[in-house]
This record gives sequence, structure tokens and C-alpha cells, in this order.
Amino acid sequence: MKQFKITKQILLLLLISAAVAYSQSAGNTGLSFLKYGFGARNIAMGDAGTALSNDITSLFYNPAKLTLTSGSEVLFMHNEWIQDVRSEVIGAKTIIFGLPFALGFNVTSVDGFEYREVPGEPITTFDANYFYGSLSTGFFVTDEISMGVTVKYLYEGILNDEAAGFGFDFGINYLLPIHGLTPSIVIKNIGSMNKLRNESTKLPTEVRIGVAYTYSLENSKLDFTGGVEFQKYLDTEDNHFNFGGEVLYNKLIALRAGYQSSFESRGFTTGIGLMWGSLKFDYAFLPFSLGMGSANLFSLQFKF
Repeated sequence: MKQFKITKQILLLLLISAAVAYSQSAGNTGLSFLKYGFGARNIAMGDAGTALSNDITSLFYNPAKLTLTSGSEVLFMHNEWIQDVRSEVIGAKTIIFGLPFALGFNVTSVDGFEYREVPGEPITTFDANYFYGSLSTGFFVTDEISMGVTVKYLYEGILNDEAAGFGFDFGINYLLPIHGLTPSIVIKNIGSMNKLRNESTKLPTEVRIGVAYTYSLENSKLDFTGGVEFQKYLDTEDNHFNFGGEVLYNKLIALRAGYQSSFESRGFTTGIGLMWGSLKFDYAFLPFSLGMGSANLFSLQFKF
């Protein structure tokens, strides 16, 4: 009964935070690079990382799940998005005083904007640049419930204008009595930016609620993982469901697929993973419609 009361209090706190975030998020938002997925494994499975992340990439999705990882890890990710958008992501995690701490960095650029003062040939071209650095940690409230928090420093620079700000993520993960079944909830990007010339950019605040299930067939050396999550950007009326699954053979090779609902230009995702000892390589492929091309994402992780 005591544990149930604690769970109710935590969920109430998250719901209050969501209401506050909603009141701060009316209208359109910017900083769209915060909406991109992280880790090719998660992206290949429909970007359902709140439910399915099981390694250092939890720092980008739900910091509460960092409590489920052990040892130290590093992540390098290259993102060839669409429309000349590129991202470089670095993550590092270790254990300090018995708690997991993780650092994350994202540098995103969009090339080739043309600058004109009158119709005709452009005077010059310029890039839009975005950055964030984050610090995450998580801890167990009970033997089954963990909480996590992330603080982010945000930056955007467009031509001669620039702005900075801070954002916060708050997450919960619950280990159910049913082995392998884990629900999660996270509120992301609560915060604000300084003015970019005349107006502040609003952060894309979102809520994600998901559940994942993992099942192993020891005799066949197969592990199955599946998950689904509900995703809501608080400044829009549309809702998204992200589905994903993975088949892992002998802890060596993984095949993945996923689906994201209610997006106009994308839906299905796919990818593969290769493991060799402490080294892991992941690839994700996202086809876009409407003539926008495709996105290719590569991740390299090392655990020690």
C-alpha cells in the first residue's frame, strides 16, 4: 500500500508538470532538432525510445532508464537527415557514487540558405546551427520504480542572430512483476529560450507514455523485444503512436522494424544491428514521402 501511494504521488507530480508545460507551449514551436530520434537502434524501431531504449541512449529519451544499465558506455551517431540537415551526436555514461550520470551533445546544421536583399541572385549563403549539451541521472525510488532528470543547455544561431536557453526532462520507469514488461513515462523539453532577434523560440514540449516487453528463447538463441508508445506534442492537436520490434540472434545480429502513425511524410522504419563483444554498430533507414528523400542514421557504441 505504501508503494502504491508513492506511485500515485509521482504520477500526480508528472501530470502537474505536464499541465504547466502545456500552458507554456501554446502556439508553434521551433528547435525541431529536439524532435529527431537518437540512436539508430531506437529510430529503426519507430523511434519508440521511451519504451525500448536499453542503453546509453536512455539519456535522450527517458533518464529514469539509465538505472537499468551498468558500467560505462560511449555513443557516436551520425545523422544524414533530409533537406541538407545533418547531426552529430555524442553520449557518455558512467557510474559515480552508485548513481548513473550521462552527458549528451548534439550539433545539428542546415546548409545552403540563400540571403537576398532584393529579388535576383543571392548575395551569399548561410547555415543554421543548433546545439545542446545535457546532463542526466536516475535513481531508484523503490525496488521497482526509478526516476530520472535531464538538464539541457540549448543554442541556436541563424545568420547574425543567436539565442540560448535551458530545458528539462523528467521520467519514470516501472519494473512490473511480470518479467520483461516495463512501462515508462517522460515529459521532455520543459523550458525557455532567450529572444532570437525579436521573439523567443518555444521548445517542443512533449509527453511520451510507453511499454516494452522482452522475451528470450534460450534454446534457439533468440531474443524478442517489442514496444509501443503514445507521443503527444503539447502545442499541437495531433497524437502519434510509435511501434517497434527487434529480433536478436545469439547476441550478435539484430533485425528491426517500426512504424510511426499520423505523420504526413513518414511511417515505416527499419534497420539492423551488429554486436561484437563490447562494440555495437547500428543502422536505421527512414523513407520519406512527398519527394523529401530518405534519412540514414549510423550509431557506434562501446561499453567498458
